[in-house]
Amino acid sequence: MTENYLHPSSEDILETAPPGKFSEKSPEKFSGKAPDKVPEKFKDPQTGEIRVEALMTSYLEMEKKLSRMMPYPDSPHNKDKVYQHLGRPKSPEAYSIDLSHGMFGRDKDCDHAMYEKGFSNDQAQLVYDLAREKMAPMIMEMAAEFQADREIERLVDKFGGPERWREMSRQLLAYGKKSLSPDALEGLSSSYDGVMALYKMMQRDEPGINARTDGYYSQESEDELRSMVRDPRYWRDKDPSYIRKVSDGFRKLYGE
Repeated sequence: MTENYLHPSSEDILETAPPGKFSEKSPEKFSGKAPDKVPEKFKDPQTGEIRVEALMTSYLEMEKKLSRMMPYPDSPHNKDKVYQHLGRPKSPEAYSIDLSHGMFGRDKDCDHAMYEKGFSNDQAQLVYDLAREKMAPMIMEMAAEFQADREIERLVDKFGGPERWREMSRQLLAYGKKSLSPDALEGLSSSYDGVMALYKMMQRDEPGINARTDGYYSQESEDELRSMVRDPRYWRDKDPSYIRKVSDGFRKLYGE
């Protein structure tokens, strides 16, 4: 008898069909039990089924975190977003730099270079702080050495050449050690005007010589000028106005 495949129930078909028959069209029935690879926090501890609500909440939180992550800086736009996230201001002029020390001011080229590299305000401040702590003293030392060389040249020229200056400096040092305190001598020896003041003192090392009566120091004596030279404002603090006052006094007293 010929079999009729149109009328039997699906159960009869599945039972009588050869192995593999209808397998592609037969859906796998899901029991609701979570697979082993699903983390325990997403499983119901009693039934073992997937906790769909917990899984969905975790997924949404992950999306939020991903949306807040910095983009890879593969374009100028993304690079700007990364720099802004890391604290770079909106423009080079927007850096807020503390320069209350007064040693130097802002440098526009430096600010633009730091901005292009994405420096935050704290990083830009660090650059200026390092310049003050490391570079400024070095520059000041170089300037002092340059000034010293220039003043030595003036003294050499003033006393008629290297040989005569060498001999005069020996005499001045011997006189200064005898007549002045070590600190005062060191202060006078550190500038052209100081050396010239010491030279004038050595030339006129006699008491009671009064100043000429044609200027501010008409009543000042050489002893009083020597006292001014010993003042810490002259040899230690190197107060410009005080040094100028002493130098003017010697010029008034002795002339050039």
